[in-house]
Amino acid sequence: MKGECREEEGLGPKPAAPQQPTEEEEALIEFHRSYRDLFQFFCNNTTIHGAIRLVCSKHNRMKTAFWAVLWLCAFIMMYWQFGQLFGEYFSYPVSLNINLNSDKLVFPAVTICTLNPYRYTQVKEELEELDRITEQTLYDLYKYNSSNTLGAHPRGRRDLREPWPHPLQRLRVPAPPSGARRARRAASSVQDNNPQVNRKDWKIGFQLCNQNKSDCFYQTYSSGVDAVREWYRFHYINILSRLPDTSLSSGEDMLDNFIFACRFNQASCNQANYSHFHHPMYGNCYTFNGKNNSNLWMSSMPGIKNGLSLTLRTEQNDFIPLLSTVTGARVMVHGQDEPAFMDDGGFNLRPGMETSISMRKEALDRLGGNYGDCTKNGSEVPVENLYRSKYTQQVCIRSCFQENMIKQCGCAYIFYPLPKNAEFCDYRKHNSWGYCYYKLQDAFSSDHLGCFTKCRKPCSVTSYQLSAGYSRWPSVTSQDWIFQMLSRQNNYTINNKRNGVAKLNIFFKELKYKTNSESPSVTMVTLLSNLGSQWSLWFGSSVLSVVEMAELIFDLLVITFLMLLRRFRSRYWSPGRGGRGAQEVASTPASSFPSHFCPHSTSLSSSLPGPAISPALTAPPPAYATLGPCPSPSSLAGAHSSAYTLGKP
Repeated sequence: MKGECREEEGLGPKPAAPQQPTEEEEALIEFHRSYRDLFQFFCNNTTIHGAIRLVCSKHNRMKTAFWAVLWLCAFIMMYWQFGQLFGEYFSYPVSLNINLNSDKLVFPAVTICTLNPYRYTQVKEELEELDRITEQTLYDLYKYNSSNTLGAHPRGRRDLREPWPHPLQRLRVPAPPSGARRARRAASSVQDNNPQVNRKDWKIGFQLCNQNKSDCFYQTYSSGVDAVREWYRFHYINILSRLPDTSLSSGEDMLDNFIFACRFNQASCNQANYSHFHHPMYGNCYTFNGKNNSNLWMSSMPGIKNGLSLTLRTEQNDFIPLLSTVTGARVMVHGQDEPAFMDDGGFNLRPGMETSISMRKEALDRLGGNYGDCTKNGSEVPVENLYRSKYTQQVCIRSCFQENMIKQCGCAYIFYPLPKNAEFCDYRKHNSWGYCYYKLQDAFSSDHLGCFTKCRKPCSVTSYQLSAGYSRWPSVTSQDWIFQMLSRQNNYTINNKRNGVAKLNIFFKELKYKTNSESPSVTMVTLLSNLGSQWSLWFGSSVLSVVEMAELIFDLLVITFLMLLRRFRSRYWSPGRGGRGAQEVASTPASSFPSHFCPHSTSLSSSLPGPAISPALTAPPPAYATLGPCPSPSSLAGAHSSAYTLGKP
């Protein structure tokens, strides 16, 4: 056995001990052994100012603490400034740039209306019947006989047809509470300079109900004039909706019936320079230099002689006097691709006056996306454009109202374009559309429909700033020959004199126009420059210092990972440590040991003489690393005898 053990000792070469690297050798990737070494290396070699003070003054704790606090405060202030800069950048501020340009300008479109609604021959009888009912209503409410004023043939109440729906009524206002009456008496007892006003405790209005008459309300007005006009307008809309087409005959759209003379840039106008349409409230309207004009007018010089000059007929034929209560004409200046909304941007011309309007062009370019809530062409707005024109906010708002009108009331409003598969409102077909319309109008005004929210502003807007001046025309000394010329050339009635004519001049005051454009106030280049300035202010370093900081953070993470990995291996992977390793070795059978270790230790110990060894004195088996060569039997016997001697009392 001994010889075999010695032979086994000599079998195989002994493993060579690992060579320790010398100080001159360097590995491809090296990391510091501790945080202290890493921090000291960083402070000695970094380009950040003030960091080396943390190492140089390590023998003076007061200086070290002072520089550490100062360095930390500078670090906090720098990143606070970084937060401010990033917050400003992501708020997307804009800068307004104002540029003055001077060049030839395209003359805008000009729309002029007669303020004289037309009586269509298809519904002439119904309009006359409406005039008679209005005449009788005025007599019942105010005891006023308007047969001569309205031009309708006098007819008694018995001669009228069946009563029309929604009659105009006088409604009594409920009396105020007793406290309010006492306050009114006390206020009336005090003498002041205000004259006494004889007020009536009633209003004028008409009743509107829903489809099944379960909900009704009165559309009331404190002014009788407003009430009569609105009531007449409501019935006029119903009559007008029965027309198959609102286009006029060729005799009604003649330019000579309304405009006596037209000149632009000292040249006479022709039919190719204007287009015609009819407005239900403003009568015949003519648009000069519109989008249908093949050659747009250009202004190369400012001044009244280089603009548009019109001589207008302003006498009233009184087609529908209850709709048109204003004498003169209505004019509006707008872009070629924009519809003429006479209610919003138009203003009236006074008869017998020469109105000179000077213009200044202004352009506005907004930023969309994150910088502003605007749209370039309205493609992303969830409202269909019912007008055949470019996108404007007013176009979108009216299209949105018409869309809700069709959806909730089942018919279209006649003042707005008619969509496909829809018809205009008429109480003969839609008996509750008036109730729905006025309810919808209130919801529209309070933005409950969401039209003002959906309709975003256009990013590019061109507007014209107008300034008007007035003078008497024609003068007293020149009116005789002017009226004579107008009567012979344009069939103008001399008896009307000054109230039947007006003159209009529209021109550019100057060819300079202002462009307001938005640009990002803080760009990415500006942000990086500001960040670099703050970094240099607090640490006096550059971009390379940022890389050094990134390297420091990376080294800290790697060292932390390696230290955690080392601790984990020492705790769970080291053999022979703890009770768990002892149990694993004790449970290992002897046959699993290598051949150069003694496989017969158990049998030898059992064959030796002596008393039995107590289990309490039996040592646990050694770990694998402590197992040596196979001992001789004599040494085993000596070991057992010594163990026995120790256990002997």
